Amino acid sequence: MTGIQQFFQRTSEQLQRFRGVAAGVAVSVALSGCGVVNHMVYKTTGDVMQGFAKSHTMPYLLESGDLAMGCAMSEATSPLLMSFGRVTADPDQLAVMLYLTAGGCAEEEAREHELEGLMALHSLKAEAAEDAMIRQKRAHALAAQRYYQAWKHHNTYYGHPDESECPDFDEDMDEFVYMAGLLTGLQALAAEIQSTSSIGVPKNIGSTVARATSCLNNEKWWGAPMALRATIWAMIPGALPEGEDAFERLEMADRQGEEAGVRLSHVFHALAAMNKGDNERLRDVIRNHADAIEAKPSNEEWTMVDKIATQMIVGISDRLWVENTGHRTPFGQLGTFWDDQSDAEVMDLDSLL
Repeated sequence: MTGIQQFFQRTSEQLQRFRGVAAGVAVSVALSGCGVVNHMVYKTTGDVMQGFAKSHTMPYLLESGDLAMGCAMSEATSPLLMSFGRVTADPDQLAVMLYLTAGGCAEEEAREHELEGLMALHSLKAEAAEDAMIRQKRAHALAAQRYYQAWKHHNTYYGHPDESECPDFDEDMDEFVYMAGLLTGLQALAAEIQSTSSIGVPKNIGSTVARATSCLNNEKWWGAPMALRATIWAMIPGALPEGEDAFERLEMADRQGEEAGVRLSHVFHALAAMNKGDNERLRDVIRNHADAIEAKPSNEEWTMVDKIATQMIVGISDRLWVENTGHRTPFGQLGTFWDDQSDAEVMDLDSLL
C-alpha cells in the first residue's frame, strides 16, 4: 500500500470516529433538550392547573350542593394537582381545600361506622359493634392525617399563626381559605383524639386557632369566626376571657349565619353544647337549624358550606336518634325527636317487603 493510500485510509478512520462522537453528542444534546422542554411544559401546565383550580374549580364546587361529588373529586384529583409541586411551586393554598375536603370524606365514613356500632349495641350485637368501632377509629386516623396535612400547607402559605402577623388578603377567596385552614387544625386534633392514635398534632392548636380568628371579618363570614372562637372558649378550660359568655356569642353568630344563608355557626354551637352535656341546648340548635334551612335557601355563592353544615347537624341528630331508638333521624323530620312527636311514627312493614 502506497503512502498516499495509507494517508486516506487513516483520514477515513478518523472521520468515522468523529462522526460517531458527533452523533453521540447530538443525541445527548437532543435528550437533554427534551428534558428541558418537558420540564417547561410540565411547569406551565402545573401553573395553569393551579390557577384554574383556584379561580374556577373551587368557586364552582362551593356553589354546588352535591357533597358526594365534591368529596369524590377531592380524593381523586388531589394526587394529580399536588404532583405539580414537583415541577413548579407547591400548590399550598389549593392543598388546604383539597385535604380539608378529603378529610371530611374520611370523617363522614367514621360517622357512618359510629352509627353502625351504636345500632349494633342497641340490638345487643357486641361483635358487630366492636368491629364498627374499630373501623370508626381507622377512618378517624385517616381524617386526622388529611386535616393535619391541610394545616401544614396552611402554615406554609400564610405563615404559622403563632409566628406571624395577620396576612394581607388579596381577595375574598384568600380569606376564606385562611378560615378553612384554621378549621382544619381543630379538626385534625379532634380526629386524632377520636382515633386514639398519635400523628403529632400540637395539643395547643385550639388556643392558636382562637387567636388567629381575629384576623377574619366576622360579619363577612356569617359569624363563623366568632362562633369558632366561642366554641374553643366553651371547650377548653380556662380559655374563656373575663366578661365573656361563650354561648351568648354563639347565639349571636347563629343569627348572623341564619340571615346570611350559611349556617356553619350552628355546627360549632352544637359541638359546644355536646361538650357541656347540655342536651336541651343541643336539641334547640338542631331545631333552629331545621327551621332556618326551611325558611331561607342556602347562599348561592357558598352553597356547599351551608350543605356541609346541614350534613353535620344531621349526623349529630342521627346519633341522638340511634342511641335512643336504634335508627336514624326519620327522613324529612330533622328537628324532631322520638319523645316529642305528637303522632307516633307508624312504619308500614308491607312497603319494606
